[in-house]
Amino acid sequence: MRHPSPDRIPARRWLWSLSEDVQVEVGPDGEHLVALTEWGEIEIDDTSPLVRESLHRMSLGPVAVENLPILRESFQLWRDGRTDESQEPWQRLKRVLDQLGGCVVQSLGLDDETGPVLSVAPVSRDAAFWLPPEIDPDRPIRLSRFVAMRASNGELVLESPLTRYRVALHLPLAAWVVGSLASPTTVRGLSELLNVAGPVLADIVAYLVASGIVLVGEPATPARFSEDGDEDMVPWSHHDLVFHAFSRMGRHGGSTGAVRPHLDRTPPPPVTKPRLAGRRFPLFRPLPAELRAIDPPLAAVIESSASSPRDYSDAPLTAEQVGELLFRVARLRWTRSPVTTDRFGRPVPDRSYPSTGGMYELELYLSLDRCRGLPRGSYHYDPREHVLTLINDSDTDLAELLDMAKVAAGSIRRPPVLITFTTRIARLSWMYNGIAYSTTLKHLGALQQTLHLVATAMGLAAYALAVGDGAVADAALRLDWPSEVSIGELLVGTRM
Repeated sequence: MRHPSPDRIPARRWLWSLSEDVQVEVGPDGEHLVALTEWGEIEIDDTSPLVRESLHRMSLGPVAVENLPILRESFQLWRDGRTDESQEPWQRLKRVLDQLGGCVVQSLGLDDETGPVLSVAPVSRDAAFWLPPEIDPDRPIRLSRFVAMRASNGELVLESPLTRYRVALHLPLAAWVVGSLASPTTVRGLSELLNVAGPVLADIVAYLVASGIVLVGEPATPARFSEDGDEDMVPWSHHDLVFHAFSRMGRHGGSTGAVRPHLDRTPPPPVTKPRLAGRRFPLFRPLPAELRAIDPPLAAVIESSASSPRDYSDAPLTAEQVGELLFRVARLRWTRSPVTTDRFGRPVPDRSYPSTGGMYELELYLSLDRCRGLPRGSYHYDPREHVLTLINDSDTDLAELLDMAKVAAGSIRRPPVLITFTTRIARLSWMYNGIAYSTTLKHLGALQQTLHLVATAMGLAAYALAVGDGAVADAALRLDWPSEVSIGELLVGTRM
């Protein structure tokens, strides 16, 4: 594609269409229309030929205002500020488009191109219909710091948790403009930089501003943008706010939840990780009845629990204590065949901590520094057979893991036992779309809490680390990244 140079200014075309999943039908009483959308049904009282024909054309793809002859004059009069009855056709259609705001895709076209330059698609039921604003060519403009760009279906897409729209960049011109907005500039400055006609750039920027992707600031040195001084936004990093917004429904498009996106492509991953090669150590199995008889009450455990790396001593744990802790918290409570299956024939395991949908995608790895009855090294825990498998006996790798944990805990001593938690994410993403990683972090918290309480009941000390070195853990534990990744750590030791 060539640049629209300042010597030849192509006409811009405002294009409207309905989202691909929207269907407009005549209601059962024939007196209203019904738009079937991913947000639910929307009733439209206006069944006039103008509205029906316009929505029909918009359902077929982007349509320009000038291709709706009855609207052409009415729309232009409205744009020129006229308020008489001659703009009634446009006002009637606009009322309907306001109702359908979360379903109306707005695109910008040029008369010398075969397709749109860019499109702005709603991703929320609360998205509103808008018309591109007038942009002062000398006002500062800049991308929001929360915007992310990615490839999707052969195009570049812009997304932000602060806006209810997704922008698709169909032509390189749009990507060149966006790529020039990382730092404050102006429409006039962009026109000179890219050698593109000012009116064309102004319209591209207007669509980006209307979508919330680009900010308009106050003239100053340096330029001021409301986002930078917003006390509610300053605490959020880009990563945290994007992760939050895309882990919840309502601020991004597409299906979310238990939609089983890979049901027709792959079988569900197995309940447990296949047995690993290495020396195996069967663990102690306490009797549940005896545990119930001697355990302190839950209230006493909660009141006496502590959460500081200073709570554990240099004394080693024992193999029996490690076995009891894992038996009580992490083992599979059936070992030969599943007692329950879901409607897809998928076995639903039974374990001691909560997991959404019974997925139990977490794996436990133990790095032992001081544990009587077990050699130093890193182990994988097999919850089906309640055994530890030695997967790495390298002193160098073990020291790096333990020292990393010591520093993260702000402690002066290595922990006797470091538990690293990993996730087999495919087990979750087979069932859940868009929320697999956020769900596995919730499971991690539930498992860490359960381990913490049980360790306290046993007279041990446990401490969850806030951060860990994923690259070190993934390498030392021989993980097949990214099909299995480390997501958290917990220190366990004897209490002071």
